[in-house]
Amino acid sequence: MKQHALWETWKAWQGSCRWVELSREVSLQTPHHSAFPDMEMEVIYNYDRGDGFQAHVYKMPGQYGTHVDAPIHMNEAGATLDAFGAEELFLPLCVVDLSKAVAENPDYGLTVADLEAWEARNGRIPEEAFVAFRSDWYTRATYPEIQNLDAQGVAHYPGWTLEALRFLREERGVLAIGHEPADTDPAAVANTEGWVAERYWLSQNRYQIELMANLDQCPESGGLIFCTFPKVQGGSGSTARCFALVPKE
Repeated sequence: MKQHALWETWKAWQGSCRWVELSREVSLQTPHHSAFPDMEMEVIYNYDRGDGFQAHVYKMPGQYGTHVDAPIHMNEAGATLDAFGAEELFLPLCVVDLSKAVAENPDYGLTVADLEAWEARNGRIPEEAFVAFRSDWYTRATYPEIQNLDAQGVAHYPGWTLEALRFLREERGVLAIGHEPADTDPAAVANTEGWVAERYWLSQNRYQIELMANLDQCPESGGLIFCTFPKVQGGSGSTARCFALVPKE
């Protein structure tokens, strides 16, 4: 007799859980870092040409829209996209909601104290979890809005402190992180010290997801995240499709 326990679990999930899309739609208008070129999309076969089918060529930077950064993106000796196994793409999801703090201070840096406060409410962060920083920054539709430049041309957006990422890696064994802005470090740090938090995280052979969306539709704890991206040999980054399975309220 075949065992169908996983199928039964899948059925149970359909009744007790809901799905949350965590990625931005990929299009020619998708926001991306200004250092990278725009996406190009070409039809190479089509019905109106008598081809009998449709096919496209997509040309875009790896770091386009919601995307994964492999460790080699900021670490010459780091792992590439093809180094991550399927088991590293399906993880417990912890959402640290600091949207109110960010609304008051767009340069907010997530701290160890914020993580400890999350644990006081939800219990210890699981080992090999995915920890996401909810800032509600995803509601900004364009890259200029995401960068949030002031009158002097200085960017203002939230991010992780180096100390918080050290805590997640060295004391909690977290496998991946995610956030809604286009960078890991708060702009106030990136503007003066560079990408210190991002370089640290990727130096640990961990991956991260940037420009996430809809974290406000996820509970702080109890969800699962699926991080999907191509297994590109030697790849440093790729547009990613991420989604969560969370309990119904």
